[in-house]
Amino acid sequence: MKITKVDVMLVEDRPADNPAWRPILCRVYTDEGIYGDGEAALAYGTGATAAYGMVQDFSRMIIGMDPLDHEVLWERMYKASFWGQNGGPVVFAGISALDTALWDIKGKYFQAPVYKLLGGKMRSRLRCYASQLQFGWGSERKPALSVEDYVKNAEKAVQEGYDALKIDFFTFDPDGTRYNHERTTRLQPACCVNLIIERLSAVREAVGPDIDIIMENHAYIDAQTAVQLGECARKYRIFCFEEPCTPSPGMNKFVCDKLNLPIAQGERIYGRWGFAPYFENHSIQMIQPDLGNCGGITEGKKICDMAHVYDVGVQLHVCASPLSTAAALQVEAAIPNFTIHEHHVYNLHEYNKRLAKYDYQPEEGYYEIPELPGIGNEISEYVFETARKTRIQ
Repeated sequence: MKITKVDVMLVEDRPADNPAWRPILCRVYTDEGIYGDGEAALAYGTGATAAYGMVQDFSRMIIGMDPLDHEVLWERMYKASFWGQNGGPVVFAGISALDTALWDIKGKYFQAPVYKLLGGKMRSRLRCYASQLQFGWGSERKPALSVEDYVKNAEKAVQEGYDALKIDFFTFDPDGTRYNHERTTRLQPACCVNLIIERLSAVREAVGPDIDIIMENHAYIDAQTAVQLGECARKYRIFCFEEPCTPSPGMNKFVCDKLNLPIAQGERIYGRWGFAPYFENHSIQMIQPDLGNCGGITEGKKICDMAHVYDVGVQLHVCASPLSTAAALQVEAAIPNFTIHEHHVYNLHEYNKRLAKYDYQPEEGYYEIPELPGIGNEISEYVFETARKTRIQ
């Protein structure tokens, strides 16, 4: 079997309430009629067009090769591209999209879901948390500004059966202004710390002691401020403190050593070489690699296995299309150190649901594992009809 062509697509039909959303998807075709789909998970922030080009460049490197040889193809993209070694998000996102598509092909070829090819299903259901409630919890994006907004969103998710929530209490000022690096570096004044803790305290009181709360920070703050906030948050028994500072083994260790709290980090760490220093200095207790930007299923599984050696748990980061959700479920089903799955609020939005053939959603806070061959999902016709598309052959 040989790879004959690749379609690379950039979704540019942007939703009015989330104009930065620009998913990058690909479909890899073979001479036996089997195809596989993948995604470069740089759908938000800055970098979508770069990833769109990167997937095209890597596609040219694998035309004519056997798609079942995923290790061979991965090593070729990483080593023969020159810039692949020690690469960052754009390079690894490009590899990720194609690698996921190769696993999708492999599953379809052997008529098995990917989890079976990874060693089997460790569990039939995956516990998940309602993620990023500062953007609301429902079909529309609505910033949480008042304390009452945070409480309302949290209570809504709990009523739907979730027993774990994730909120960045430091995204919006009460007047609707977004905090940014210019406002969040160095030690924060008491009014800012009190605002965050007031929101956290109110959510804890509303949901009770048996609901886990992940405090997210998106690395907005520096290490000193992370310690400042973490010390105040400890009494509310948070499940973990996510991205408390810029991804850095040294700064992570500083925060970890100062706080008696589990630290989560990883959506902006790329490849096994990027994660290794955090394992060696024990500064992360739950890794969050994204299969769409850490190197795909091939690399993601290796990162998870490395974490297992150090008793580090795994929650695969998912903030992309339903295609990435399906791939993450396959890997999380197969690894022994799975902790919890991220169910991002964007998964509830129609502009994201329409990107894939199947809309997998959890029930009562748990996901079932897709049993279709491959990753268990496909790019929708809507994407093929509307996205910017480049064919490599």
